[in-house]
Amino acid sequence: MIKRKNEMEIEEREKMRNGQGVIKILHYFKKDEFKANVRLCAKLTIPSGCSIGLHEHLDEDEVFIILKGRGILFDGNNESVVEEGDAILTGNGQSHSVKNITKEDLEIIAFIAKY
Repeated sequence: MIKRKNEMEIEEREKMRNGQGVIKILHYFKKDEFKANVRLCAKLTIPSGCSIGLHEHLDEDEVFIILKGRGILFDGNNESVVEEGDAILTGNGQSHSVKNITKEDLEIIAFIAKY
């Protein structure tokens, strides 16, 4: 299946997971378009100073791939700077949050697969 950019749904979420600001979500594919148990396949755009709050991933894995920008990823215990080209896997009950620390947008591919 090929989905053209103009066919993709764009969503905006304010204070996503109790974070700051408005996050733009470009849904490449919606969960009902998969046969596999996938919850999210999207590009997240996090503006300067905005964040996605700390949240847990029970019975699922989430992959973040940083496309552009730099941010701070908090895994519930430690903070790490993440930047373009980095990949992060969070699952098995782990938690994470992410905040944009630059003046440009932080762009992330996010993919969530359920167990």
